[in-house]
Amino acid sequence: MPLTAVEVETNPPYRVLVGAGALDALRADPAGGVAVLADAAVWALHPIPALSDTPRLELPGGEGAKTLARLGEVLEWQASARLSRASTLGTRGGGASADRGGLAASLFKRGHAVVHAPTTLLAQVDASVGGKTAINLAAGKNLAGTFHQPAAVYCDTTTLATLPDGERSSGLGEVVKTALVGGPADLVALEERAPALAAGDPDATAEVVAACVAVKARVVAKDPTERGPRRALNLGHTFAHAIEHAAGYGAVPHGVAVAAGIGLALRASAELGLLEDEALVERVQALHAQLGLPADLVELRETSGLALPLDELLAGFAHDKKGAVGSPEFVLVRAPGDLPLGAALDPRLVESLLTP
Repeated sequence: MPLTAVEVETNPPYRVLVGAGALDALRADPAGGVAVLADAAVWALHPIPALSDTPRLELPGGEGAKTLARLGEVLEWQASARLSRASTLGTRGGGASADRGGLAASLFKRGHAVVHAPTTLLAQVDASVGGKTAINLAAGKNLAGTFHQPAAVYCDTTTLATLPDGERSSGLGEVVKTALVGGPADLVALEERAPALAAGDPDATAEVVAACVAVKARVVAKDPTERGPRRALNLGHTFAHAIEHAAGYGAVPHGVAVAAGIGLALRASAELGLLEDEALVERVQALHAQLGLPADLVELRETSGLALPLDELLAGFAHDKKGAVGSPEFVLVRAPGDLPLGAALDPRLVESLLTP
C-alpha cells in the first residue's frame, strides 16, 4: 500500500510518514550536526543507511534503560559529539528510545530537534508521536519528563516483521486504547481489521498504524501539553502504571498492562453506571481475545504468573503523575469517543477492582 502522511498541527507542525519503506524518505541534513541514539539490538537488525556515517550512541532498550544514569550518559555523549541548538538527534528503537532521546534533546543546550524512527508497534502508534518524553524514577513510571514535539517521525512498518510476540502485544494494547479514544467508527474499523492484524498482515498493520497516528494527531493538536482533552489518551494507564510498578518495570509489557487497565476502567465505568451500552465490555473483551491481550487483571495474573498483590498495586498509585500525590485520576468510558476525564474513584471501589 502507498505511504500515508499524517500532519500533526502543533506549533511547529510536523509530519508522520507511515508505511513500508517510509525510511527511504529520510535525508540527513549535516548543516547543524546530526547524531543517532539507537537501541543496540535494533540497530543490528535495522540500521538507517542515511545516518550510518553520523555519530551514534548505542544503548540497551526497554523500560530498564529509562534511568537518570542513562540520561546522563546520553547528555555527556551529546556534548562529546559537539551538538548544538541547530543539531538534530535521531532515535532508533522502541518507545523507551523515543522517550529517553526526546528528553535528552529537550534538555541539551536547552533544546534541539529530534526525529524519531520507531521500530516497535507501540512506538509507532503512540510513543513517538505527541512529544511526550520521560524517564522512570524509583517512585514511579515516567515521573521525570518534558513535552518536546519531534521535527518528524518515520514509521517504517517493515521493521515490525522482526518484533517478538510480547512487543507486538504491547503495541496492540495501545491500538485498542486509541480506537476507544477515536470513537465508534475507529472501534468498528479495528474490529474489522482484527483478524488480519492478529495474523500479522503487513497491509492491515500499516493501515492500523496510520489510523492510530491520525487519532493521536487530532487529539494532540487540540491539547499539546495534556491540560484537557489529551488526557483521554491515558485510558487504562493509571491502572497500567500501577501494574508495572507492582510487577517491576519491564516484567509486564506496557501495552499489555494498558489492556488490563482498559478492562478495569470499563468495569469501573459499569459499576458507576456510566456506560451507555454495557455490551461495550463484551466487545472489548472479544477484541482483546482476538489480539491475544488480557481482558482484565484476573487474566493478566493468570497468564503472567505474577501475584500483583493489592498493597503493591496501591503503592503504584501514590505518584500518579496525572493527579495530586496520593489522589490518582482515572479515565473512564461512557461510549467510544466519550471518555470522562480526571475521575477520582472511591478507594473501596479501587480495592475491589484490584483484589485477587
